[in-house]
Amino acid sequence: MLLTIALGLWGIRRKNTMWGDESVTYQLAHRDLSQIWLTAQHVDLVHALHYAVMHEIFGLFGAGLLTLRLPSVLAMSAAASAVGLLGLRLAGPRIGLLAGLVFPLLPQVQKYTQEGRSYAMVCALVAWATYALVVGVTRHARWRWAVYGCTMLLACLLHEFAVLALVAHGVTLVVSRVPRPVLRAWGVTATGVVAGLLPLAIRSAEQSAQVSWIDVPVRLSEFLAAAVVGVACALAPVAARGPVRLPVLAVPIIVLPCLLLLIASLVKPLFVDRYVLYSNIGIALLVGAGMDHFHQMRKSSRNAAVAGVAAVAVLAALVLTGLWLRTPQSRSNDVTAIGATVRKVGHTGDGLLYLSGQHRIWTAANLEDTRFLTDLALAQDPVSSNTLAGVELPAPDIAARMLEFDRIVAVRGPAGAQSPTDPQEQAKTSTLRRHFREYGTTHVNGARVTVYVRDHEPSPKADPGSNSPGASGGVMR
Repeated sequence: MLLTIALGLWGIRRKNTMWGDESVTYQLAHRDLSQIWLTAQHVDLVHALHYAVMHEIFGLFGAGLLTLRLPSVLAMSAAASAVGLLGLRLAGPRIGLLAGLVFPLLPQVQKYTQEGRSYAMVCALVAWATYALVVGVTRHARWRWAVYGCTMLLACLLHEFAVLALVAHGVTLVVSRVPRPVLRAWGVTATGVVAGLLPLAIRSAEQSAQVSWIDVPVRLSEFLAAAVVGVACALAPVAARGPVRLPVLAVPIIVLPCLLLLIASLVKPLFVDRYVLYSNIGIALLVGAGMDHFHQMRKSSRNAAVAGVAAVAVLAALVLTGLWLRTPQSRSNDVTAIGATVRKVGHTGDGLLYLSGQHRIWTAANLEDTRFLTDLALAQDPVSSNTLAGVELPAPDIAARMLEFDRIVAVRGPAGAQSPTDPQEQAKTSTLRRHFREYGTTHVNGARVTVYVRDHEPSPKADPGSNSPGASGGVMR
């Protein structure tokens, strides 16, 4: 727990930057609970419980980057303690200690320990539910199964894909050949969890367009690399201390959630590494067991030297990874940099255009960045419309408003990003192409901020030293 907290606090502000999904949490947590509920009827229902929790935390401790991310730090430290206790119960104190220390060092865990999202909380709940499962197998009692069921249900309500851990638990019990009363108790509990999740799953399925951005598995290779290391460590013999053996628990929780998401992706791409973050519980347990086995095998000075070199190499890799994860570039975008760029290149009275309208959330965390600009497409703001990005005007009205301005600041995705094809976005792009010319583009982490000027206006003079003076468009630094 202490190691996880220390690593979580190290560089937690990431140079006072915030990425897009965190910005959504930050914005919605500022809304009233009734507004969060009404917004969830249109979008992000799957994260509604997390937004409500963060709303209460903001109310108690104030809003800010530390308040946004500290719950994840504390949740992941709780997950680390559960991993240590699982190792202790399944294989003894040394493996428990090693597994608990390995867990916070894993790159995925380090990353999401500092995210203002629900994934660390889900990981903690799944870890403690897994511990409750192991205890429930040996100390069969209804209240223990109730604790297991409630913990798993809460994890699922925070993020639906936590239910895949339930499948892994079932396979573990079947392979372990636990007594029938235990298997029956788990079956009843699992049925209750699924029944409790079902209404959320049905309603949120209507919002499946939210994951349309997933066209291929996201960061699958990094996840598989860690999973392969973990599964390879399963070959190390581990003395059993109860009916459930450590590899029989750890391997399913690594393999099955990932495999099921990949199978589902054959129909609709759904795999994102953070959706199965809790698989790192199994990786840490197996790596801890493998380290213990290697320590016991060490009988010669040669082996000791090899172990020392390997440990130094792994430690160096983890330090370099940790340094990278605490930079703004480690995230797919940086909304603070995007907003600051809009403020820098925009002039009072300029028009502001988002391509697409969903990108409005990139500048919504700090309204001062866009205070003196006019949002050309906005018909109703996000709060009053109970949406994430507001409601936009019809396409003809957007085009008409654009022609009222001589300068427009456009915020859009990175080069190569797929352009939306709905009429409103087509009206924006076609009007820019016909009546405006690009004056300069600033590339920031995850976005482009472009200034356009009307064709009938003379080309503005470039600032001294600018790299983008001409009508052909360049790059504003």
